[in-house]
Amino acid sequence: MEKGHEAESSKRKLGLFDAAMLVMGSMIGSGIFIVSADIMRDLGSGYWLIVVWVITAVMTIAAAISYGELSALFPKAGGQYTYLKEIFGKMMGFLYGWGLFTVIQTGTIAAVAVAFGKFTAYLIPALNDAAPIFQSGSYKITWIQLLAIAVILLLTYINTKGVESGKVLQNIFTGSKIIALIGLIILGFLLVNNGFWAENMKFGWNAFNNLKTDLNGNFMKAGWESISGMAIMGGIAAAMVGSVFSSVAWENVTFVSGEIENPKKNVVRSMVLGTTAVMVLYLLVNFIYLNTLTRDNIAFAVNDRVAVAASEQIFGAGIGTIVMAVLVMISTFGCVNGIVLAGARVFQTMAQDGMFFKAALKNNKNGVPEKSLWMQGIWASVLCLSGQYGNLLDMISFVIVLFYMITVFGVIYLRFKKPDLERPYKTWLYPVTPIIYLVIGSAFCILLLIYKQQYTWPGLIIVLLGVPVYFLINKNDAKL
Repeated sequence: MEKGHEAESSKRKLGLFDAAMLVMGSMIGSGIFIVSADIMRDLGSGYWLIVVWVITAVMTIAAAISYGELSALFPKAGGQYTYLKEIFGKMMGFLYGWGLFTVIQTGTIAAVAVAFGKFTAYLIPALNDAAPIFQSGSYKITWIQLLAIAVILLLTYINTKGVESGKVLQNIFTGSKIIALIGLIILGFLLVNNGFWAENMKFGWNAFNNLKTDLNGNFMKAGWESISGMAIMGGIAAAMVGSVFSSVAWENVTFVSGEIENPKKNVVRSMVLGTTAVMVLYLLVNFIYLNTLTRDNIAFAVNDRVAVAASEQIFGAGIGTIVMAVLVMISTFGCVNGIVLAGARVFQTMAQDGMFFKAALKNNKNGVPEKSLWMQGIWASVLCLSGQYGNLLDMISFVIVLFYMITVFGVIYLRFKKPDLERPYKTWLYPVTPIIYLVIGSAFCILLLIYKQQYTWPGLIIVLLGVPVYFLINKNDAKL
């Protein structure tokens, strides 16, 4: 490790509040404003829409509680990468880091930045109406993509100026979107007199429906169709792809453990507080959707923008669109900042282990890994131009949960392998909490393997491509 890095890591700049804001800001992006449309198309029921979000909440909070034990055992930069490396060896850590750089972290940055651009186009219609800057067949480069890249590069630059700069920006934007979401929730119940809550919630087990496709992926032209048995479980797993992806990135706080005050306590506190608060907000936002919109209006919201449709019902068409566009812009901007801030620390830690470009190792005069930040930002920008970030993210929800499961299993594994380790924090309700996550996560992954293979194999292949890279690095004993 570089001496400069050691010295800077000893200067803890992020308190509990900052860490919790990072958790919440990294989680709340564009997903909560969009994915409920797809979930409703898959399930056709407000009842099951809520069930999916509750299951996702239980999974997310159980994982955060379990990660707390590892964060206390390994309170240093790198987070999940460090946990996997320390428990299961360098190769497992590298495969996670490989997936993180190639698509998980950078793909998320790209997707959320493009969402910022798309909602900006609500306020500036010329962005939507402008001809593509470049087009060849179905591939095109638009002004929205360039705006997304500008946001990525701007936030990367701000974060090169020091942890303090990124922290202040994160706290402002996360605080703003939390206040705005709470305001939307309150007004959604106060200003809507004739709600659709009772109508949407009457569809129970016997009315489980699939609107968009059947479980084999065949388009269904005829209305809502009832299904039952194992197919229901497959439908829930497929619907959860969106809710799960909207609820990830909370582990980003573990990436910056080296810069958090009292990390043995504050990392776990921030994860538990942050994930719980966000999942409660997510449930309440979905209550608003179900109160303000019919089932079909949720499922068929224009461009899946359920939040815009709900806001228009609350505030009126013109004002509602503007209110929601501004809220999503704030949300996505803050989300990109949080993910940019955290991700570069993992790649720096990998560089220390000889598993990433050597240039990523050094801090700049502001005490941050500037070159690691720019590598991350440039690759995320390339993904913006590729236009494939959305497809990639659909493919990797399975892999993200798989890595979560391996990490949570690591808690149990270490209890057996090294029972005498001093554990400053022990997982609440162990072993029930990690087992809950492993059971739900296993069911999710198995059902996707059976019913929605397009969400599974591509992501696995991306990660497995890292195996020959790992052996090449180790064979040559080279630091890239």
